[in-house]
Amino acid sequence: MTDVLPLAKELNEYTVTPGVLGFIVFAVLGVGVWVLLKSMSRHLGKIDFEENQGRKDGADEAATASSASS
Repeated sequence: MTDVLPLAKELNEYTVTPGVLGFIVFAVLGVGVWVLLKSMSRHLGKIDFEENQGRKDGADEAATASSASS
C-alpha cells in the first residue's frame, strides 16, 4: 500500500484522469459491441445456402448458352 502513496502525490488539480464518466462511456461501448456481435451471429445463423449449388447453376447456364449459340 505504501508503494501507491507516492503516485497519489503526483495527482493535483491540473492532472487529467478519465474518472467515472470515462469508465461509463467505455462500458457502454463494450456492451454495444457485444449486442451487435450477438445480433450479427443470430442473423448469420439464419442464412441457409448450398455453396456448390451456385457453381452447378452457373456451369449449366454456360453449357446451355454455348449449345444455343452453335
